[in-house]
Amino acid sequence: MEQAGTGDGTPEPSAPAPQAPSPEKKKRRPRTRKNVPPVGASPGTLIIPEGSPKPEIQVIRYTPTECREEVAHDLEDVRRVLAKPGNVWVDIQGLGDAWLLMGIGQLFSLHAISLEDVLHIPQRPKTETFEKHEFHVSRMIRFAPGGELDVEQISIFWGERFVLTFQERPGGDVLDPVRIRLRQGRGRMRGMGPDYLAYAIIDAIIDGYYPVLERLGSDLEELEEAVIKRPSSELLLRIQGTKNALLTLRRAVWPERDAVNVLLREESPWVSDTVRIYLRNCYDHCVQAADVIETYREIAGGLLNTYLSVIANRTNEIMRVLTIMSTIFIPLTFIVGLYGMNFRYMPELAWPWAYPVLVGLMFGTGLGMLLYFRRLGWIGKRREF
Repeated sequence: MEQAGTGDGTPEPSAPAPQAPSPEKKKRRPRTRKNVPPVGASPGTLIIPEGSPKPEIQVIRYTPTECREEVAHDLEDVRRVLAKPGNVWVDIQGLGDAWLLMGIGQLFSLHAISLEDVLHIPQRPKTETFEKHEFHVSRMIRFAPGGELDVEQISIFWGERFVLTFQERPGGDVLDPVRIRLRQGRGRMRGMGPDYLAYAIIDAIIDGYYPVLERLGSDLEELEEAVIKRPSSELLLRIQGTKNALLTLRRAVWPERDAVNVLLREESPWVSDTVRIYLRNCYDHCVQAADVIETYREIAGGLLNTYLSVIANRTNEIMRVLTIMSTIFIPLTFIVGLYGMNFRYMPELAWPWAYPVLVGLMFGTGLGMLLYFRRLGWIGKRREF
């Protein structure tokens, strides 16, 4: 479904939906390509990502003395909660309904450009200030139950009395600690403004990077031991997978650091000086995570080089053994070939002791060469140079 909007958030008439790409084109499409509007589309055009689930809306209304939660089934439920006193957190999980998103945008006076960025997946983490709200894009990163790295974009709006979050899909995020603090009334979250809740959400997303980094660090420790003792093709795949995971983290953390820095440095009516003090902690965590990521990437790159060196060394050992064996059997093959020729007159063939002498000569030749190679340090204990 496609919806267009003007710069002030007013929807335009619907435009024809673009045709779905063929399977062959999908296969060749880069993984980093965004869900972008057609060329020449007006600003604010909404293109729903393919396969997006229908939105599930959770609304939390809170005051210094109470916290109420409910599930909103449509836009009217959100409007009804918004009319009550207190601040409101509207969490929309799923982006599969363009009409609902347009209605949310009109209800909260979201700029059409920022609403368009919600559907641009993947969107680089960033922060933008608008007349009636602040807009921040982050990426939640966690390990899925199957062990794969799960990356999900989350868009955060906040303004007067509201915080609005858009997630790609329902079914789990890293924001449960924030919800628990709201329910239990711990800390100062209920008594502060929407900017503090937005800070808490951003902080929870950034803190979610650390469990991923800890697990990747443990994997690197295991790989460091295994790459020397038992290198294999499966181990090479694990090293490459770890490098890809670190690259994904880097693409999330470095822009996130810049986006948080914008909240810190630029003046905005939607970020108070009190909250800016807390945002410093978020910035520090981003810097620490970025440093750890770079360190891990260097270790992973070193592991790959070590793996290649170990494999090359083992190949050289195998070639050395085969070369020594071939060298020993060359003179023995010559002797056998010489006496295997069908000449009629070979005097030593009639000698009774010819066979044992020949076998002794062959055995002595092989033994002598083994002792010579051992003296050179090619076999047995290595000779130090």
